[in-house]
Amino acid sequence: MMADEKDFRMTEDEKFNLITRNLQETLGEDKIKAVLKERDLKVYWGTATTGRPHVGYFVPMCKISDFLRAGCEVTILFADLHAYLDNMKAPWSLLAKRTEYYEHVIKAMLKSISVPLEKLKFVKGTDYQLSREYTLDVYRMSSMVTEHDARKAGAEVVKQVSSPLLSGLLYPGLQALDEEYLDVDAQFGGVDQRKIFTFAKKYMPQLGYKERAHLMNPMVPGLTGGKMSSSEEDSKIDLLDSSAQLKKKLKKAFCEPGNVEENGILAFCKSVLFPLSKTGEFVVKRSEEHGGPVTFADYKALEEAFAKQELHPGDLKAAVEAYLNCLLEPIRKEFDTPEMKQLTAEAYPVENKSGSKDK
Repeated sequence: MMADEKDFRMTEDEKFNLITRNLQETLGEDKIKAVLKERDLKVYWGTATTGRPHVGYFVPMCKISDFLRAGCEVTILFADLHAYLDNMKAPWSLLAKRTEYYEHVIKAMLKSISVPLEKLKFVKGTDYQLSREYTLDVYRMSSMVTEHDARKAGAEVVKQVSSPLLSGLLYPGLQALDEEYLDVDAQFGGVDQRKIFTFAKKYMPQLGYKERAHLMNPMVPGLTGGKMSSSEEDSKIDLLDSSAQLKKKLKKAFCEPGNVEENGILAFCKSVLFPLSKTGEFVVKRSEEHGGPVTFADYKALEEAFAKQELHPGDLKAAVEAYLNCLLEPIRKEFDTPEMKQLTAEAYPVENKSGSKDK
């Protein structure tokens, strides 16, 4: 997937199509097209350093691969300050270790899908969010934003409680300001970020800053059918899960025969495995008595076969298991060192039965 000479000869339309393919929604398409007439697009994706990244993170990684192939300048923001502000999901004492863990694991993910790291820039939120200029802009924004707008903007991202902390209300404003301080043309995220993106579109011009474009990925269901979440153990596959743990979780995954709705296995094929396939195909290896091997040329063909029950959930799961093991093995190897094991233990200490945390 590395950019080659052919990639640099892409037309504006080809770049635009690659940048926006497989997205659920794009706000500001005209802005993207206008930039592409002049130069390559600058885009950023941010992730709050809270729970351990899981295989769902391959969804944004695939789009980041598309952006790079389209010649974009991509910044990945490790939002350590945001992680604390989101109802204190990550205490200050663990933030530095979790941010370090995220950087290692995301670099390992990108390498496992052949994304060249030299095309990327990694930034920590606290590298600039504690500066005098940024702090003054936070105060300027707080003088404009109503409590209603701040709470509405964070409704699908910030943990909702009956009596919200002020920190959670600041969260959308900080994310909007990141667009200016990272000097980008577009922000990329899941469609669950939409209200924060429209918040940014409203308030950034009021601060005297330009309105950015926003690129939104669909949300991929977890293995239990709902949202894939770090806090719901059975809904996600950890990037460091062993092949035995992977097999166990996939076996338990919701994958009803003929049901293509809320199907996390199929959604993962659509958003990750097909885009990553060098041939564009998906191969299911079956015994001759179950129909023999079958190759699907695109996702639509796979979904239709499953809907018609021509493909059994067990065969689909076995195929996904094989593909996932190929993606995860380089990451497992990278973290199978004393240094990485120690970092993992320090970033995510295990709670013992008394409720305290063992390092």
